[in-house]
Amino acid sequence: MKLTLGKIERLKSRKLIEKLFADGKSIKKIPLRMVFLQTSHTSTFPIQVGFSVPKRNFKRAVDRNRLKRVLRETYRLQKEIVYSNLEKQYVCMISYIGKEEIPFEELFSKMTILLQLLLKETTNTDEKQ
Repeated sequence: MKLTLGKIERLKSRKLIEKLFADGKSIKKIPLRMVFLQTSHTSTFPIQVGFSVPKRNFKRAVDRNRLKRVLRETYRLQKEIVYSNLEKQYVCMISYIGKEEIPFEELFSKMTILLQLLLKETTNTDEKQ
């Protein structure tokens, strides 16, 4: 599996994003928050993901863009955790809700925990249905 994060793997559809925030479920591992929803999308990949950093916490665009780059990189390096275990299609948005930036290594470990929580949540909902 290639460790890339191409355009078709990213969440871009405004309709899907609105549906995600209206109906999606949320999980947190401070300073990260993930909203996810099981729905079909146009991509061939099992999950489409978007990243956001709020302007309220980081006023300068340079800081927000750097954090989004780091978030994408931590996800890109660990996406095989999710890809190998999901059967259905999902969309998700990962937000950075912390007040200050944390080191890459710490963010990497938080992303790992967050992705494992996602797998736990998706298997729980699959068993209930």
